[in-house]
Amino acid sequence: MTDHRYLAIYLNDHLAGATAGQARCARAARAHAGTAAGQVLQRLHEEVVQDRLTLMECMDRLGVPRRLSLQAAGRAVEAVGSLKPNGHVVRRSPLRSVVELEGLLLGVEGKAAMWRSLRELARTNDVLDADVLEESVRRAARQSAELEHLRRAAVVDVMTDERRT
Repeated sequence: MTDHRYLAIYLNDHLAGATAGQARCARAARAHAGTAAGQVLQRLHEEVVQDRLTLMECMDRLGVPRRLSLQAAGRAVEAVGSLKPNGHVVRRSPLRSVVELEGLLLGVEGKAAMWRSLRELARTNDVLDADVLEESVRRAARQSAELEHLRRAAVVDVMTDERRT
């Protein structure tokens, strides 16, 4: 079918990204709890958790071992990224929402590309479920649109407030 070495690297890199994205999405949902954006982010977090499980199922079906060190690195990178002050040191910066949403949007776009790649592989490898991958592609497109809507609202909110001060 294909060189398993490259497939293993590719999928483990995406699993590390999914691990970081799951943590980032959870952090964003908690930060916006009690708001309409928080409700959307909580639902997206639940979907990201499921997407990560679907990726691991695909890896298992393909016989690709998981590299725990990369998953740990993904968690560490996300944690370090959350330390950036964005104009405030002791409290959450309003800019943090924009940065988080942009990071999530980039992650979802990368995830969508991965699902499309796996869907392509499913054409020649029947261990992959093409229907599950097609649904994953559609879900990622919807997630991307929802994150873009939240991101644009956050940009207007933050940048408009900043201009008034």
